[in-house]
Amino acid sequence: MDSIPSATPRRRPFLSRSGGFSAGADTPRAFLEECLEELERWEPRIGAFTVVDVEGARRQADAATIRWRDNRPLSAIDGMPVGVKDILETDDMVTGMGSPLYDGYQPRFSGAGAWALRASGAVILGKTVTTEFAGSEPRGTRNPWDTSRTPGGSSSGSAAAVAAGIVAGALGTQVVGSIIRPAAFCGTYGFKPTVGGINRGGSLDMLSQSCTGTIAASLEDAWVLARAMAERVGGDPGYAGLGGPLSPPEAQRPARLALLRTAGWSGLEPSAREALEAALERLRAGGIEILEPETCPELAAVETATAEARDITLGINAWEWRWPIGAFLDRDPAGLSASVHERAELGRKMTRDDYVALLARRSAARAAYAALAARCDAVVSVTAPGAAPVGLGSTGNPIFVVPGSMLGVPVVTLPVLQAEGLPLGLQILGFAEGDPALFAHARWVEGRFQD
Repeated sequence: MDSIPSATPRRRPFLSRSGGFSAGADTPRAFLEECLEELERWEPRIGAFTVVDVEGARRQADAATIRWRDNRPLSAIDGMPVGVKDILETDDMVTGMGSPLYDGYQPRFSGAGAWALRASGAVILGKTVTTEFAGSEPRGTRNPWDTSRTPGGSSSGSAAAVAAGIVAGALGTQVVGSIIRPAAFCGTYGFKPTVGGINRGGSLDMLSQSCTGTIAASLEDAWVLARAMAERVGGDPGYAGLGGPLSPPEAQRPARLALLRTAGWSGLEPSAREALEAALERLRAGGIEILEPETCPELAAVETATAEARDITLGINAWEWRWPIGAFLDRDPAGLSASVHERAELGRKMTRDDYVALLARRSAARAAYAALAARCDAVVSVTAPGAAPVGLGSTGNPIFVVPGSMLGVPVVTLPVLQAEGLPLGLQILGFAEGDPALFAHARWVEGRFQD
């Protein structure tokens, strides 16, 4: 397959267009038809979907068009074309979980995410490709910017579809880096809420760091998509869920940002390092103080506490996934990838005391990070050591994004950096339950790159 696309990928934001719907100057159906043109152009090249329901999407868009015309939209995302990661159950589309063990599986009920989208009036165009059980085994989706490269994982199809303008937004899930990294590699916006922010009912992605989040064509779209869902299904049981305004928070200038180098700093490629340094200089020129660990003990403590974030996370995940992986192995071990077998073996070797010790290390890291809130408004970093790697056998290195997952805090990525001429995101981490404040600061930061 030719690695050079026939056209440059172009995101298709929704919220900036919806203002014309009530006046009849534009319609959700017209917006969808533009998306379907991109589907025809891009899908054969990138393979972002497992199933597509074009006629169903058209019916949904027509219903949304009527609601907007009558000034009674169900939400700000009424009529927004979206994709649903195929780890999330849908009652009207097969849910494959990225595994042959689920070939033809048709849930009787939609999970919380898909149900909330329907209740909000969103137009579900189809199911987007996930890695095997939202893990590390790729399932063939290609990066629209260079189809010889990975789009990242595990929300690979969601990121690729948004990047190509096939949908305005899509659902993703993240345990390690599965929203932020593919969003960054594909040049889109990604949002991982505070842990527990959006109800994960009906998702096989059940680990304690798991989050449902959004990948979108604009920062504003990412927010309204997430808030519309949380408004209808709340957070995970025991969590208050994502709060804040239904409309995007207004931009707010941060006073201080902290640079988190993470354990991957020594492997940062020259082009990525140059892009990050240029971004930091741009922020300094806007009057923002950038804290570094040499002069900020609280930040140094966070870097120490998160130095082994990947190993801590993988250990916690392995213990928590003894079921259902054990059940999968009992049923069809040959139908599982080598990576699943490796995870199962790691889980079998662990003891309860091992798991308790890992949880304690995670709790200590979260406490150290919470203390940093007294010194800065948010934390910045890159999303990966460099541009999306060539080849489809790996989804890339998660070393820069796993700290945000382990810490359980809200994270966004902005498509404002490049490495090797390809997208690379600027990652911004907020503080637990501070999702609206994170977006307010992210909107201001994004504005610095639009001058």
